[in-house]
Amino acid sequence: MTTAGAVREQVWDDLIGRQACAYPLPPHGHCPNFTHAKKAAAQLLAHPDLTARHTLIVGPERALLPLRQQALKVGKTLYVPHQKKEGWYWRVTDPRGARLSTLPAYGEPTLTPDGAQAAVLACVAVDLNGARLGKGFGWGARGLPLNLPEYTLAHPLMLREALPCPADSHVHLIGMPDRVLTCPP
Repeated sequence: MTTAGAVREQVWDDLIGRQACAYPLPPHGHCPNFTHAKKAAAQLLAHPDLTARHTLIVGPERALLPLRQQALKVGKTLYVPHQKKEGWYWRVTDPRGARLSTLPAYGEPTLTPDGAQAAVLACVAVDLNGARLGKGFGWGARGLPLNLPEYTLAHPLMLREALPCPADSHVHLIGMPDRVLTCPP
């Protein structure tokens, strides 16, 4: 069986080899900030399952910045996991709070993501069945004990037919630059 670490290394190598990622470089050790993440975010946010949800937990990763920006601009409330206080979130409604550096000025620290209806997590790899593999540590790897639907964004190079290793979580939708993939439950 191929390990999760080997899958991550292959994805990171593929992305860097095809010049399909941006800062921070190299992507190794991160949920990669892939090219066209902005398009993938727009695709996911336009999906009926997301347009109906007004309060989301959205990861702090750089690849999710366009999604945070777009979601806040259309009036959604976001909870972003706090980077320095485990178990805490930033509640943010102001579009100026989309960047991690601006959360202290425009976000409100809170222990509970009140009213959260779904979570958008970054990934390193995801398969057609919705098996999501994160970077291997951090808040996303610990899981969300909130029983919420989960979504992710991915570049085509991050998509696999099937993960050959255990997944960190299962997502319902995958926002891609040109479409949204619906995963089986």
